[in-house]
Amino acid sequence: YCPVVTETYYPTIWCWEGRVQTLLRPFITSRPQVQYRNELIKTADGGQISLDWFDNNDSSYYPDASTRPTVLLLPGLTGTSKESYILHMIYQSETLGYRCVVFNNRGIAGEELLTPRTYCAANTEDLEAVIHHVHSLHPSAPFMAAGVSMGGMLLLNYLGKTGRDTPLMAAAIFSAGWNVFESVESLEKPLNWLLFNYYLTTCLQSSISRHRQMLEKLFDMDLVMKARTVREFDKQFTSVMFGYRSIDDYYEDSSPCRKLKSVGIPVLCLNSVDDVFSPAHAIPVETAKQNANVALVLTSCGGHIGFLEGIWPRKCTYMDRVFKQFVQAVFEVYVKLGVVT
Repeated sequence: YCPVVTETYYPTIWCWEGRVQTLLRPFITSRPQVQYRNELIKTADGGQISLDWFDNNDSSYYPDASTRPTVLLLPGLTGTSKESYILHMIYQSETLGYRCVVFNNRGIAGEELLTPRTYCAANTEDLEAVIHHVHSLHPSAPFMAAGVSMGGMLLLNYLGKTGRDTPLMAAAIFSAGWNVFESVESLEKPLNWLLFNYYLTTCLQSSISRHRQMLEKLFDMDLVMKARTVREFDKQFTSVMFGYRSIDDYYEDSSPCRKLKSVGIPVLCLNSVDDVFSPAHAIPVETAKQNANVALVLTSCGGHIGFLEGIWPRKCTYMDRVFKQFVQAVFEVYVKLGVVT
């Protein structure tokens, strides 16, 4: 029911190399217009999370909102509901009649930090709260999730923790970093540092700088702002915030490869072997083979959240097509065959 995964993926011929795909995708792909409804939900520790809903109230396939299939979307490390890959997933979902809700990590989407806490790939408490909240609002609606990059890592870590004890019936994971040690090592190679690492570090610093007054109660923000790599940022900020004894402890806990064997619902994972954020040798192929719930789809090219195809790859990527066919297979086939309820 998902024939796209049996195709040979042919990358756009003039930008087939992984780093080029990664760099160009945000500029080449279109940005579908999406009207969100924002909701702020409170957390147990006094914080707040920003959710952006695409209700799809005009859905002709599912006019009853109580049973309209719902897709929870998790963006990447510093991403929000405005990312083009999120907008494309919502566009694909809209054509199928589904509802979407985007989980924006704390403090990243314009809302204020009410406590000195942001987010990380290992701590699933906020994701658990969001899943519980969404499911409680629409308990009769089929429910699944899709995570991209760090959003995929967070989702995998949640699924590895919960097994079958989750309201989610399935999940899709795109360009996840499977082993954080290998990911940061790859990103610290000179060219990758120049193209990606330094920029990503500045994005992380920018995301917390506007919350400086709240965060400097617990952190030496001047030191955090001097970080020049993601590893340095995580050492001075993220690992400290979440109480890890060392950055190695944090990276081990963040790596989904260690939890994949415990995933208890159907999960489709798409990676490219030329993704510098997730090196090919760190992709847990053998572990995936040992878990019947996990399907791992690997392409030779595609980069990180790239997967551009066609001469002028503006409207639809291979990743978009995999997402559309998989969510449709889950909601239209998996549910209706009575495999899950």
